[in-house]
Amino acid sequence: MEQAKSYGSNKAQTGITITLALSMLLASLGTSIANIALPTLAEAFSTPFSQVQAVVVAYLAALTVSVVIAGRLGDAYGLRPMLVAGLAVFAAASLLCAIASSLPLLIAARALQGIGAGFLMTLAMALMRHTANEARVGRAMGLLGTVSALGTALGPSLGGLLIPVAGWRGIFWVQVPLAVMALILAIFMLPAAASKERAPSAGLWQVMNRQLVPNLLVNVMVAAVMMTTLVVGPFYLGIGLGLTATQVGFVMAVGPVISILSGIPSGRLVDAWGTDRMLAIGLVLLAAGAFLLALLPNGAGVYGYVLSIIVLTPGYQLFQAANNTAALADISRERRGTVSGLLSLSRNIGLIAGASAMGAVFAFGVGTEEFARATAPAIASGTRLTFLLAGAMMLVALGLAFAHQNSSRRSS
Repeated sequence: MEQAKSYGSNKAQTGITITLALSMLLASLGTSIANIALPTLAEAFSTPFSQVQAVVVAYLAALTVSVVIAGRLGDAYGLRPMLVAGLAVFAAASLLCAIASSLPLLIAARALQGIGAGFLMTLAMALMRHTANEARVGRAMGLLGTVSALGTALGPSLGGLLIPVAGWRGIFWVQVPLAVMALILAIFMLPAAASKERAPSAGLWQVMNRQLVPNLLVNVMVAAVMMTTLVVGPFYLGIGLGLTATQVGFVMAVGPVISILSGIPSGRLVDAWGTDRMLAIGLVLLAAGAFLLALLPNGAGVYGYVLSIIVLTPGYQLFQAANNTAALADISRERRGTVSGLLSLSRNIGLIAGASAMGAVFAFGVGTEEFARATAPAIASGTRLTFLLAGAMMLVALGLAFAHQNSSRRSS
């Protein structure tokens, strides 16, 4: 009711939604767009690939470190001014990346861009919860999930188009006007009330109560499983099934496309059926998809792999919309920034765990870390072991979610 009074105009709400969606798009686009330029950067700076990777790692590390800080600053000084500051940092850093004259300067600028992205990712979520109509919170979270998937999917494609035309600098130049546009929109479209409600920021231990911790733990596990598909998938498709690089890229695009299409419908289902039910269904689909990835492709080949992804990916979007809505449901306004930061942090920790720990499980299953020399059966064996473990993790996550729901019902 309060939010309807403040942000009831459809035109105003549309402007707010576009601003926050563009902010989330920029953060996710920055995550994926530089990856495709790594070979070009290695050639441009005459540097080994291992050193050029820091262009990607610096962004991800800075983003991971800054998300909770961004949330706490948003709670202390206002969500709107901190998002505006984040957009200004992101725009300036994108410009510095585009004009960088050496690899160390580019890495430093990418770290600064990652800090800005941390503010965008965290505060866009907090502001979306802050301004959304209570009956449409799930839909708002689903929209952010869709936009995040769109940015991640768009990055490599956009980079692939820009690099032949404008060189590696083009992937950063294109982000400058987008960030400036988002900055202008944030200044004029976001409600002033979001900058006036300032309160002393709550301590992390005050926020990390028993209601929130299960949401964060399950978020870590789900993100780890989703990253596993991105790490293991290319090796299984390329070596295990013998697909060409073009075919691998086409098959790997199925997941992001489904994410884009299923994000908003997932949010609508959360609004209609409630967070508990949709979170459970999302986790069941994730577990089923992971077990299918372990077993189905070995017999059905690429069709089995695609079918497994078709089951897994909507489960992820349902989970994201339900989990984010549930985590922010009963959080007071002065703590929403911090909780949004913790959600982003748990997701990033899960992505890192998926790339490292689950990658190590895959290597153990293959029997070597030199995947290029591994046989197709060895790759298939590693894939099976990794996704059996991923499916087991989703069953544990489902158990945690049910225990949390039962505990919440008893306490209420």
